[in-house]
Amino acid sequence: MTISVIDSAAGMNRILSAHPEERADLIRDLWAPMAGMYHFIPGGVDLAAVHEQNFGFRPDSAIEDVRAGLDTLVEADAWGRIQRALEAGVAALAAADPDVTVPDLTVLLILGDPTNRHFVDEVQGLSGFGGISGYIALTVWPSARVLERLDAIAVHELHHNLRYSPGGVVWDPRTVTVGEHVIAEGLADVFAAELYGDAGHTHFVSEETRSDDAVLAKVAGGLGVTGMADFAAWVLGDTSARLFGATPVGLPTGAGYAAGARLVRAYLEATGTTAARSVRTPAAEILNIALPRLGLAAGTAR
Repeated sequence: MTISVIDSAAGMNRILSAHPEERADLIRDLWAPMAGMYHFIPGGVDLAAVHEQNFGFRPDSAIEDVRAGLDTLVEADAWGRIQRALEAGVAALAAADPDVTVPDLTVLLILGDPTNRHFVDEVQGLSGFGGISGYIALTVWPSARVLERLDAIAVHELHHNLRYSPGGVVWDPRTVTVGEHVIAEGLADVFAAELYGDAGHTHFVSEETRSDDAVLAKVAGGLGVTGMADFAAWVLGDTSARLFGATPVGLPTGAGYAAGARLVRAYLEATGTTAARSVRTPAAEILNIALPRLGLAAGTAR
């Protein structure tokens, strides 16, 4: 397998140096290697719109701030660090589960929009997606915390990628549950922590949320919910739900990550295994062991 981390530093520099009217097409060019992520959409997608939906920097504002952000990523060797982290992550996952499918990976790192308050403040400069086999997209704003966690951020998305690659868990939009999404986030965070310690924990989840039993119980009550339109509320929390047009359910930002990590750790403690070895373990198997250990009703797992 090969890991191809796109030279998006050069691509972003071209965009930032271009005439404003040319930038949208250059953004499409930057995202072109990722078009296969959307193979299931008839006729494809407008990759400039994808960039915007992923909180990518705007082509018409804060250009000097974005240029400074690009300089920061280059100075931090962000692309080299991501390459090395993914190589280490693949090695760890393949050693733990020799039968796991490791696809060729195409990886895009882009700067987010520093004028988007939800991106900067609520999710603290991070939006990642690794759920389509063979592709990982990372949108960041290079704060000190994001730069500290960059390696862990990459392997978090890698765990998702291998979980949903052929031979792994099937994500069927018609039947997938909140439980699957929550457990996937928990496994990915714990896997990142297995490699990088405390830096593995997704940083937009507060310590209070991580330890709040009421948050855990609330998320447990929604594990059987189906319909991806509702997932933002249960996993990301009410603020993101409102942004994406979903109905809030009374949860703080990152509630699903916090609950997922607690559920996964309960399962790992009970079984003596690791998040790396559990990359393909069905969510129901994890929940049926974890929920009783945490004093929650097993009936919430469906």
